[in-house]
Amino acid sequence: MPALPTYATPVAEPAIRVPPAPLGYRGIGVAGLIIGSWAALLTYLLAWYQPDWRTPWPYLLVLLQTHLYTGLFITAHDAMHGVVSRRKPLNDAIGTLAAGLFAYNWFPRMLPKHHAHHRHVATEHDPDFHDGQHPSFLRWFVRFAWNYVTVAQVLLMAVTYNVLKYFFPMANVVAFWMLPAVLATLQLFYFGTYLPHRGEHAPENPHKSRSQLRHHIWAFFSCYFFGYHYEHHDQPYLPWWRLWRTKEVK
Repeated sequence: MPALPTYATPVAEPAIRVPPAPLGYRGIGVAGLIIGSWAALLTYLLAWYQPDWRTPWPYLLVLLQTHLYTGLFITAHDAMHGVVSRRKPLNDAIGTLAAGLFAYNWFPRMLPKHHAHHRHVATEHDPDFHDGQHPSFLRWFVRFAWNYVTVAQVLLMAVTYNVLKYFFPMANVVAFWMLPAVLATLQLFYFGTYLPHRGEHAPENPHKSRSQLRHHIWAFFSCYFFGYHYEHHDQPYLPWWRLWRTKEVK
């Protein structure tokens, strides 16, 4: 089995320049596909699915729902860069919906923090950053969560859990609604923050970001191409489904 691709520190503008292109309805369509797939699968898993935990299928469905949860956040993230729709009210509405479905994240609160991350990447003013020289995964994750998770979110999740378990099997609620949200949070942090920004970066690296070496299949399943992180910081106008083009051979 081949080893998974590692992360490299770009030092001399390695990204292929991909010019902006009209979104049309493609950004809305991609967002709708992710949100609709998440909602449809969750409805099935809560209302009709009877898992047999002695087989691999429920575990694979947990991973699939985790992947779709990650897609919700990536959709909200694209909306923060205005690349779901060029019509700002529609773009922000989709971003608010996608963020809210992911554990009641509040899009207007996340938006300035994310742009602060881009402006002040890997500095003390970066809300996503913590001790990049000698990073502790756990301490960094706790600080990351402290900056984004609110008391209101925790209370809303608790209320929703108690409502859902009244109508659906508690095991299904935990396995397919709660657990994937936790796993997706760890996935987003690990592949989208910790791996790209930890450690030292060369002075000529303007984005203080590492990038996963080219491997489109792994890049998609690990974090919707956001392992190509230097390229995202370099060209934030690209939606996630165009980001892979920055790694194509000239």
